[in-house]
Amino acid sequence: MAEDYHKKKDRMRREAQGDAPYERLSGGRVRYRGEIFPGLNKPKRAPSGSKHKGRVLAHKNGKVKVVNFGHRDYKHNYSAKAKANYRKRSAGIRDKSGKLTKDDKFSANYWARKELWPTGKKSGGNL
Repeated sequence: MAEDYHKKKDRMRREAQGDAPYERLSGGRVRYRGEIFPGLNKPKRAPSGSKHKGRVLAHKNGKVKVVNFGHRDYKHNYSAKAKANYRKRSAGIRDKSGKLTKDDKFSANYWARKELWPTGKKSGGNL
């Protein structure tokens, strides 16, 4: 219990000083809360056992957040018609404050549209 208190206090001190809450590693990789990401705003496959397909350490305005996106059980319905329907439908998704999520790097919708349903490329992404 006391350890959690000290970890939280240390994290709050780092944030107040403006220190990065992540650690840069060799090769452009980043360690955040014990997990290694290929870089900021670079998606990776979610760990096995996760219900999500992908995971990314999103960076925006000096803040970072882990964003999970895509459902692992949805497999291969990436026809042109399905892609067009999904992109049209997902363009109107809004967050609680009423802002569109398609351009927000902290939203799962942004990363699903970018990696799983990209324009100009075959759907499915690298994940």
